[in-house]
Amino acid sequence: MLRRLRFLVLLGATACLGPEVPSLVTGEWGGAHLGLVATVQGADLEYDCAVGRIDEPIRPDGEGRFSVTGVHFPGHGGPVPPGAEIEEHPARYTGVVRGDRMTLSVTLTDSGTNLGTFTLIRGGSPFVLKCL
Repeated sequence: MLRRLRFLVLLGATACLGPEVPSLVTGEWGGAHLGLVATVQGADLEYDCAVGRIDEPIRPDGEGRFSVTGVHFPGHGGPVPPGAEIEEHPARYTGVVRGDRMTLSVTLTDSGTNLGTFTLIRGGSPFVLKCL
């Protein structure tokens, strides 16, 4: 009886922990309108008609929250003409990751513009629409 009670207590404690929070976000993550490839150095992002880069590792805290900096490059339809200056904005990428799910918000820090909140799945395919 005592053995069964210990098992039930352990099982209940494990269930309360919720989804795993990684100490470092790596790998491919995809969702509607965004794909992210994270490494130990940072991450590359591809949006509908834009790209971005995170310049530091994504290390969530104990609750899965993170806030990192990088840059955002808005795109446009067609090829970039030779000699054209590429627009670049400093950006803050904040979010929460638990298990195989990430919620990511992107804010341009030079203008305060919020580009949106995206839901990504580890190993998921991004659904990104290209500019024409």
